Amino acid sequence: MAHIAMVSIPAPGHVNPSLEIIRELVARGHRVTYANDPAWADTVGEAGAELVPYESTLPFHREDNAWDGDAIEALRLFLDDAIAMLPQLRAAYSRDRPDLFLYDIAGGPAWILATQWGIPSIQLSPTYVAWEGYEDDMRAMTDEWKADPRGADYYRTLLDWLTENGMPADETWMGRPERGLVLIPRALQPNADRVGPRFTFVGPCLAPRPAQGEWQRPADADKVLLVSLGSAFTDQPDFYRRCIAAFGDLPGWHVVLQIGKHVDQAVLGDVPSSVELHPWVPQLAILEQADAFLTHAGMGGSSEGLWTGTPMIAAPQAVDQFGNADAWWPPGWPGGSTPTPSPPPNSAPRCWSSPGRPRSPHARGDPPGAARGGRHVGRGGADRAGAHARDDRPEGLTARRDPSSTGCGATGTMWG
Repeated sequence: MAHIAMVSIPAPGHVNPSLEIIRELVARGHRVTYANDPAWADTVGEAGAELVPYESTLPFHREDNAWDGDAIEALRLFLDDAIAMLPQLRAAYSRDRPDLFLYDIAGGPAWILATQWGIPSIQLSPTYVAWEGYEDDMRAMTDEWKADPRGADYYRTLLDWLTENGMPADETWMGRPERGLVLIPRALQPNADRVGPRFTFVGPCLAPRPAQGEWQRPADADKVLLVSLGSAFTDQPDFYRRCIAAFGDLPGWHVVLQIGKHVDQAVLGDVPSSVELHPWVPQLAILEQADAFLTHAGMGGSSEGLWTGTPMIAAPQAVDQFGNADAWWPPGWPGGSTPTPSPPPNSAPRCWSSPGRPRSPHARGDPPGAARGGRHVGRGGADRAGAHARDDRPEGLTARRDPSSTGCGATGTMWG
């Protein structure tokens, strides 16, 4: 069978979305190697792949909090990591060349190697992809970046690096792979009608992750709220304190609050028994049992919330999170749009329901509101296009597992 190499970075949002693809390839008898930082060795091994370790320069697994910068600084972090990754990949695979490279959107060095070695490659995107005319639509923003000395240096470094490695001097190179699989529902893709044929939407491919831990819903919990800001922008002690104040004493509610690794629980003050604090949680396992999800609206969390049909409240902070939250919300529906990443303490819960669209009789009930400016989408209210689903899981958004298959798919595409 084939040797297939997957290349990604040490970040949950870049590893979890494609894990079931890796597992399926292994189950079909292929040899799969997986290049990533050793911090992800257990996850890679549990999926059945062989870890090919490289040292990442990204701060995901470091103690310092290096994600507080702006978009230019974030772009530079990923570029510096790609530059450091390439020679390590070349050394690792020079005598064990794969038949196919799969790579995450941040694993672009795999595409460079594939091009140099004449090996086919496929990008696996855990977020939305560039549409036709994307560069023109984004030009005002990129021109602003280039006017900043840091941005000008970023683009100069990028083009020099590509040229040195025999690639076209094209600043949009990562957004135009030869072939790409998009691991999100098509309904979360901006300008989906303008996405070219190089991309195929397969939707989320999710399954239980026992290796990442289990969680049991308390027997006395009437309803469960999960609060998580993901893995990168988690140094928000004031936000967590206000969540405890707003939700900790709600009758019948049990709150699971993920606070990340940068916040000491002691600084959050008194925590009621109805709130459990964790630096990290098995998110998918909790969402399968939760009644509401207060999320930063990262693409991974958005897709998992839609997969499990969990009503969601968005508190976006950065990058694609604002657009993701907007994508939950069908055009013409009322609701706040100003991001407010802190619920007001001691205020009555507030949420929005789907206008003109009855709740399913077995829906789990309205969750507590995130605050003015938060954005809530209830069970059955998540369809960006406003399509009238027959039940409380919009078919165009919610991925499905085929009980007769070991694979999974979404939006009409099923892995066999």
